[in-house]
Amino acid sequence: MADLLYLGIVFFVIALILGILGVRGAGISMDIAKWLIIVFIILAVLSVLFGGSIHLATLQLGI
Repeated sequence: MADLLYLGIVFFVIALILGILGVRGAGISMDIAKWLIIVFIILAVLSVLFGGSIHLATLQLGI
C-alpha cells in the first residue's frame, strides 16, 4: 500500500518539474498522482477499519 503513496509522490514531483519547465503534459502527471493518493487513502481507511486484516489479494479475488 505504501507503493501507491510513493508513486503518487513521484508523479507529483514529475508534474512539478514539468510545470516549471513549461511542458504541457504536466496536468496528466498531476491527475495520476491525485488518483494514486486517493486510492491510497481509501485503502488506508479500510485497513484501519478492518484492523489490517484486509488485503489486496482478498479484494481482487472477492473472498
